[in-house]
Amino acid sequence: MTRASSLPFPLRQCARAAALGAALALGAAGATAQISDDVVRLGILSDLSGPFADITGPGSVAAIQMAIDDFGGQVLGKKIELVTADHQNKADIASSKAREWFDTGKVDAIMDVAVSAPALAVLEVAKQKDKVIVFNGPGIDRLTGDLCMPSTVHYVYDTYALANVTASAITERGGKDWFFITADYAFGHSLQEQAAAVVTAHGGKVLGAARHPIGATDFASFLLSAQSSKAQVIGMANAGGDTVNTIKAAREFGLTTGKNKQTLAGLLMYINDVHAIGLRTAAGLMLTEAFYWDMNDETRAWSKRYFEKMKKMPNMSQAGAYSSTMHYLKAVQAAKTDDTAKVMAQMKATPINDFFAKNGRIREDGRMVHDMYLFQVKSQAESKYPWDYYKLVATVPGDKAFLPLAQSKCPMVKK
Repeated sequence: MTRASSLPFPLRQCARAAALGAALALGAAGATAQISDDVVRLGILSDLSGPFADITGPGSVAAIQMAIDDFGGQVLGKKIELVTADHQNKADIASSKAREWFDTGKVDAIMDVAVSAPALAVLEVAKQKDKVIVFNGPGIDRLTGDLCMPSTVHYVYDTYALANVTASAITERGGKDWFFITADYAFGHSLQEQAAAVVTAHGGKVLGAARHPIGATDFASFLLSAQSSKAQVIGMANAGGDTVNTIKAAREFGLTTGKNKQTLAGLLMYINDVHAIGLRTAAGLMLTEAFYWDMNDETRAWSKRYFEKMKKMPNMSQAGAYSSTMHYLKAVQAAKTDDTAKVMAQMKATPINDFFAKNGRIREDGRMVHDMYLFQVKSQAESKYPWDYYKLVATVPGDKAFLPLAQSKCPMVKK
C-alpha cells in the first residue's frame, strides 16, 4: 500500500480531498439516517397458548421473523429486533406490556395485537406514546372508525368486510332468516351487528342470537336455541377454537343434516379452522378471507417457505403479518428514520404490491384497502392434495368490501 505522504504534492492533495469527502459522506449518511437507540425494535402481542394461538400466536411471530430475515436483519445499517409477549387474551396484560415496551423497552412499533379487546387497550397506549401500531389479527372496525389515530394501520380484515361479503352472498342466495351464535366480547358484538345490518338490508330477518364466553366448552344450549328458532342460517360471530367447537357441536346435534338442516355461515374463519374440523364436517361452508395460500404462484411460493417452518399453511392474518412488517421496514428505509410521523406518511404514500395484496393502499383512516375473497369449502372428493380446501366463489374489490371512506366515523377523515 502506498502512503499518502510518499505521493507527489498534487496527488497528496487529491488523496486528502478524497479521504475528507468520504468522511463527510459517512457523517452525512449518519446524520440523515436517524434510528432511535440504533435499533429498530418491533413487538407482537398475541395469544401464544390460548384459544386463538393457532390462528395468530406462534404463526404470526414466525411470519414477522421471516420478514425481518428476508429484509436482511437490518435497516439503514441498524439491527432489527423482534420482541414477543403472550397477553393471554386479557386487555390489562396487553396494555401493561405495551406501556412497558414503549417506556423502557424502546419498542418502535407493535406489528400485531391478536384479539379485539387487547387491541383496543393497546391502541390507547400507542396513542398516548405516539407509536406505530399495525393490526393483522383483530377484526373490530372501530380501530379505524371512531377510535382511529394517525399511527394506526388495520391491515388484513375487519368486521365490516367479513359481514359485508359473507352475509350479502348468503342472503342473495336465499338464506334470509338468521340466528347468531356470538362470542361475548367486542369483536363478536361488532361482527354480529355488522352482519345483521347486511342481512336486513338484503331483505332478511334476524330471528335471535345467543352469546357465549371465550373458550366455552359446552355449546349445547346455544345450538338448541338456534335450532328451535328454525332460522335458515346460523351465523357464527366468533373465532378460533370457539368457531371450531360450534361447527363440530352443530354436526353432532344434527343441525346441518336431515330434512330441516340449517346452513352454517362462518363470519370469521381461517384455513386453520377448516383443517381442524376436517372437510367431512366443513364442506360447503361459505367464508370470507383476505388470502389463500393456493391462489397463485406467488402465494404458493411464500406459503411453502412458511410451511417449512411451521408444518402448516399460513392463514390471512399470518400472511398479513409478514406483508405489513415488510411494508413498515421499507417505509423506515425510504424515510431514513424510525420517526412515527415520517414512517406513517411513507407507509400511506406507498402502494402495497406483494403476494398478499395487489394495489393495496392505506387510507387516511388507517384502513388498508385490498381485495377480499368469498370462498366455499371443498368436499372431500374435490380436494386433491393436503390443504386443498377452498374454491373461489367471488373476488370483491377493496372499495366494495370495506366501509366506504365517506361513511367512516374516523375524526381524521375530511368530510
